[in-house]
Parts: sequence; C-alpha cells; structure tokens
Amino acid sequence: MKTRSTRRTRRILPLAGVGAAALLALSACSDSDGSTPAKAAGSDSASPKLSGTVTVLAAASLKESFTTLGKQFEQQHPGTKVAFNFGGSDTLAASITSGAPADVFAAASPKTMSIVTDKKDTTSAPSTFARNQLEIATLPGNPDKVSSLKDLTDPGLKVVLCDKTVPCGAAAQKVLDAGGIKVTPVSYEQDVKAALNKVELKEADASLVYKTDVKSAGGKVQGVEFSTPKDAINDYPIAPLKNARNADAAAAFIALVKSPDGQKVLTQAGFLKP
Repeated sequence: MKTRSTRRTRRILPLAGVGAAALLALSACSDSDGSTPAKAAGSDSASPKLSGTVTVLAAASLKESFTTLGKQFEQQHPGTKVAFNFGGSDTLAASITSGAPADVFAAASPKTMSIVTDKKDTTSAPSTFARNQLEIATLPGNPDKVSSLKDLTDPGLKVVLCDKTVPCGAAAQKVLDAGGIKVTPVSYEQDVKAALNKVELKEADASLVYKTDVKSAGGKVQGVEFSTPKDAINDYPIAPLKNARNADAAAAFIALVKSPDGQKVLTQAGFLKP
C-alpha cells in the first residue's frame, strides 16, 4: 500500500524538472559572469559584409584621386572590386538617364548632376564632396611666356578649350566672359583630360584645365594661375543611383569619398574642400 509520503514525492518531481529546464534556459541567455551577450553577427544591427563590383561613373578630372580611393576601398573590403568609367560629366549623365548600369555618379558640376536628378535616377540627394578651379596649362618651361588669360587671345598661340557643354568648358567660359576676353580655340575637347593631352603632346600651346589636372601631369605641362571668379569654381556632387546593382557597396564607397581619409586623397590631388 502506497503511503502518503510516496504520493507527495511524485507530485514534487515534475515541478523539479520544470525548475531545471528554466535554469538551463537562463544559463543559455547569459554569459558566465551573468551579463547578457551581444547580438549575433547576423542581427539587424550588424553592418553587411560587402562583396561584388561597384560601378562608379566619374568626371575625368577625378581619375587619379578616385583610382587611389578605389584601391583603398578594395583593401578595406576584401571580395569587392571598384570599376570606373571616367569621362565628360554630361556624357556620363546622358548614359545614366539612358539606362546604363551603374551604382554611383560623381559629377564635376551641379548642372550636370541635375541631368540625372531631374530624371529621378538617384536614390538620395547629391552631396558636394570637393571643389575645383581652373588654371592655364602651358608647355613645360612656358616658352610662349603666358602670364594671364589675356595672353590666350594671341592669334599665334594654339589654344584648346573644353567643350562648353562639359563642366570645365562652362567654367572656362565664365572666366573668359568675366574678363571680357574672347579666345578662338583650335579645338574644343569633350573632357578635361583630352584638353590637357593636347598640350602634353605639344599639339597645343595652352589650355584652360583644372588645377588638379596640371598637378597630375607633373612635368609634362606648366601651370599658370590666375584670379578665378567664385562662380567659376566648380562644386563636385556625388550620389547613389536608382538602378544600382550593389547599393550597399555604393553607399560605402560614397562614405569613403566623404570621410577624412577620402578628403585627404582629394586635397593632396589639388581639390578644394567642399
């Protein structure tokens, strides 16, 4: 015959089992020191691991500095690759609005960026990350003794300018108009690198290009500074694109460009701070 104490024991055992299970659950949710552990690496608070290619369309004048930043980005994010397409900002903007696949657009003027934003082809408002101003590029040693913008009117001097539709050409026109100077170039070029190249190859005696381009050319050209009106100093905007195939990497690249490290590369290249 079962005693009363035996029946009491049977009722207590299941309760003890529940207590042990609860204790194990609490242990699993706590560290050995009793603190709550951090969220798992795959939680929403963790930044995503970047991979794949990020395609950046950028103004020709950004070639040297952005190439440097692209290498930095790939080192910071193993498994990624930055693919660049450099050219005239207006041409790049037209390709974006025509549906060319790209993740980031960096233009040499707000006007050319507006070609893209007017079509609502960016996912957020552009932000200015640098500024640039013009300088006269002459042959090494400045054999024609160019010392001012007025000297570019010499009919014996072969001058090339950027096309007026691209930022460097629009800025050059503002500078010349402000000084009441009329220059008849031997050619108009589609981007600033093409204009600079004419001087480097001695196919032209002088050109109006950005200070950054004179600096990147090293001893291949010589720069002649002049007073630049404020409205002829170009702001450089950057924005992520609506058709981006790698939106996370696009955001990270833009963040690098605007970071102290990115700004250091740009200022070393001769860009002005935004």
